[in-house]
Amino acid sequence: MTDKELRKLTRSELLELMLEQSREIDRLQEELEETREALQERNLKIESCGSIAEAAAEVNSLFHAAQRAADMYLLNVQRICAEKAQEAGKSEEWQNVLKGKEAADEKRDS
Repeated sequence: MTDKELRKLTRSELLELMLEQSREIDRLQEELEETREALQERNLKIESCGSIAEAAAEVNSLFHAAQRAADMYLLNVQRICAEKAQEAGKSEEWQNVLKGKEAADEKRDS
């Protein structure tokens, strides 16, 4: 509306226009608040995803370290068994078993 058109309006028409403007402002403020809340929720989800990814990486690293520890334990048990077998006179057979396990472990680790 131009200035000239506004000047031709009566007081009641101007008040009605102001009331409509006020309602529109209220509606837009409410919409803005809802949009801000939605954005905040989305930001929290994004942060949460980052935290979950970091936690998954740490768990993966932990499992990898646990697997290496278990492999080392198994290798030590096999060596002890081979030593005991050697003492018992069966060393050649146990040495072959141990060599086969070490070769398989080396292939898997590489």
